[in-house]
Amino acid sequence: MAVDLTPRQPTKAYGGDGGAYFEWSPAELPMLGVASIGAAKLSLAAGGMSLPSYSDSAKVAYVLQVTELVVLFLGDTSKGHRPGQFTNFQLTGSSGIFTGFSTEFVGRAWDLKQDDAAKLVSSQPASGIVKLTAGRKLPEPVPEDRKDMALNCLEAKLDVDIPNGGRVVVLNTVNLPLVKEVGLGADLVRIDAHSMCSPGFSCDSAYQVTYIVRGSGRVQVVGPDGKRVLETRIEGGSLFIVPRFHVVSKIADDSGMEWFSIITTPNPIFSHLAGKTSVWKAISPEVLEASFNTTPEMEKLFRSKRLDSEIFFAPN
Repeated sequence: MAVDLTPRQPTKAYGGDGGAYFEWSPAELPMLGVASIGAAKLSLAAGGMSLPSYSDSAKVAYVLQVTELVVLFLGDTSKGHRPGQFTNFQLTGSSGIFTGFSTEFVGRAWDLKQDDAAKLVSSQPASGIVKLTAGRKLPEPVPEDRKDMALNCLEAKLDVDIPNGGRVVVLNTVNLPLVKEVGLGADLVRIDAHSMCSPGFSCDSAYQVTYIVRGSGRVQVVGPDGKRVLETRIEGGSLFIVPRFHVVSKIADDSGMEWFSIITTPNPIFSHLAGKTSVWKAISPEVLEASFNTTPEMEKLFRSKRLDSEIFFAPN
């Protein structure tokens, strides 16, 4: 049965003056359930704070905006509470775990009098996200805490850099060892105006989950049977999933396009079906002629193209 691959925007799950938490639901994006992938976005206003919580799934977090903090979360939910959707367990607030325990149990656990335990548990009426009162100070980040935990994709070494075409930074076990524990790979791709990302697919039976960071363009996805299963426009804020062994290609609009993707394997390998690294360049002329049922002249013309182009193709 065909699954709807249409890109979707997230819906607001909760929030207030301090910010909001948005999520993509398997009900609206069925491939989340098929691939057991969770996707969510946290947006904090100035002075906003996300209350302490823990999640049922390992995630990759990508900071979309710094001034007013916006963070994208993508991760594997196959062992989660609800496959296809993150579940966050709040430790404080009106929906905090300890609101469900009796004051006797909370008092014994924290070594507090029951009256004190009751006050502490009920003192935070908000849920999930709060706005701090003016003047409240929080600790500053410690640079050492970033070691092996974070990577600045905008400053990282480029894995691919095609003039007037596009650039790629790949997150893997080499530059970010943590991805091995998470079990996911990721990449940040930026293509210039009207450039094309070569048709390609994951060689290692992986799903590709793509969030459009900014810009817009067009995308086509073709299944193993040669049938086009998705053809649509994509724009900033939308998310879509490429099924396993499906081939995907994108073309940017005037403003170019940037996307962040996770791949459900720590060290993903992609095969591209156009450009100098494609399989066509390794096939003999005779086999290629017979395969396409074409003339030697057409085979020579075909082989003469994209001799220097790799992955990204700038407009002619």
